[in-house]
Amino acid sequence: MIKTERVAVVTGANKGIGYAIVKGLCKKFKGKVYLTSRNAEKGKKAVKELNKEGLYPEYHKLDIAHAEERENFSKYLHEKYGGIDVLVNNAAIAYEENVTDPSFPQQAESTLNVNFFGTLQLCALLFPLLRPHGRVVNLSSALGHLSSIQSPVLRNKFSSDNLTTDALEELVNQFITDVKNGDHIKQGWPQTAYSFSKVAVSALTFIQQREFNNDKREDLVVNCVHPGTVDTDMTDHKGPMSPEQGADAPIKLALLPHHTDIKGKFVWFDMRLVDWVNGPKPKSIPLKE
Repeated sequence: MIKTERVAVVTGANKGIGYAIVKGLCKKFKGKVYLTSRNAEKGKKAVKELNKEGLYPEYHKLDIAHAEERENFSKYLHEKYGGIDVLVNNAAIAYEENVTDPSFPQQAESTLNVNFFGTLQLCALLFPLLRPHGRVVNLSSALGHLSSIQSPVLRNKFSSDNLTTDALEELVNQFITDVKNGDHIKQGWPQTAYSFSKVAVSALTFIQQREFNNDKREDLVVNCVHPGTVDTDMTDHKGPMSPEQGADAPIKLALLPHHTDIKGKFVWFDMRLVDWVNGPKPKSIPLKE
């Protein structure tokens, strides 16, 4: 029997910002909150930690880079709930600077496979499950601003209102090819695969909102967000913000009211709306306690 209660899903949520987002949604979202992770042991341990605080998220294993796990999770949600109401695409990987093993071309392929293609393909499965007034939050980064791309020609392609998902995939694959050829800097791409992956996720966000609107589903809202420079493994614990501070804007975007003008936007950690194409890109100023 399908349960009709509301459902929120957070990917890559066993630690860091994802964990903090689950924690916040458990307190504010009226419905089931799913903590997902690629490592089941770590994910279940995270759930137990939240249980100690009187918070009770559900758990499901999900490696967004694995087709079978994406499909199993989608089928599970469909059969158990019939739909979902919130999707927070947080799962991502980043290699430390100066890492030479694996090689940079391998790093680029792995990073895009998770951060972009994994997110894209999960959305393809879960978007049909979005109920009326569903909310999608794609975790981007300050590095995901269009200004990270140096080539004016490439920037024009990414900022075009006519950019499609297929065309975006072609651009992502071109980046990977140029990295393998050793001339991605010369071609005007970002220096790091992580930065480019977040540019691609940001561009995907705007495409997704256009598609919702074209399908006359303006009630569905998707935004991307720079959560700030947060003290997590991703920043080698050098960020001035806490995971809870980094989770603040994503949570607010996940809980936007029915009638909102914040849709298809690039949002800063303090909820400022940033012009993704023309800037300026605000500085990541640490929040005060």
